[in-house]
Amino acid sequence: MAKTVCKLLGVVFVLVGLVGFAKPELLHAHLNGAHNVVHIVSGVIALYFGFAGPLSGAKAFCLLFGVVYLALGILGWFVLGTGEDHMWMVGPLHLAIVDHYIHVLLGLIFLAGGMFTKSG
Repeated sequence: MAKTVCKLLGVVFVLVGLVGFAKPELLHAHLNGAHNVVHIVSGVIALYFGFAGPLSGAKAFCLLFGVVYLALGILGWFVLGTGEDHMWMVGPLHLAIVDHYIHVLLGLIFLAGGMFTKSG
């Protein structure tokens, strides 16, 4: 399952990163150049593990990214986000409510991909 998650989310990340340059308010998220580059780089790494990397690498990638995205979403929503939109500035990234929801969802998907994969 980890390789499938990497393939699917890798494609999604690259596409969102590319589209984000033309539509920075895609899905009402706060996409800027740095955010788009993060998505593209993350997507390329995910695609590597999905198509060419070892299963153990795909599993580790899913678990690591799952923890990171889940933490981003939870910290932004409940701890560090401020104001009505729960805005959280992480360096050049501007994360608000929609970003937090998306990050929690992505974290759960990545974690599921990593946890429900037998080691190989």
